[in-house]
Amino acid sequence: MVQVAAGKEVELARVSEITENLIARESFYQEKLDREEMREHMIELFDEFSTAELKAIGDEDLKDRIDSILILHAVSGTLNDLTPEQLEIFDAAVENR
Repeated sequence: MVQVAAGKEVELARVSEITENLIARESFYQEKLDREEMREHMIELFDEFSTAELKAIGDEDLKDRIDSILILHAVSGTLNDLTPEQLEIFDAAVENR
């Protein structure tokens, strides 16, 4: 049982490290995201996987998955930051598609 917990901790540490590295390398993430909050969020998400499932995910695949989640969180509030004029321009552009 202790070995299973240790294996899971190793895999979650890998998730944490990848999350930290992605945020450290991307200024957009640094502006939009709270590093500690995102690290904890990723650990919660990936804690749902079994140790074997986490081990089966390669580093590049895991990095891509975490990056996709970070992007989603970073852009999710973007429209809220627009001025009314910018929002009108955005709405017009979407309508003309």
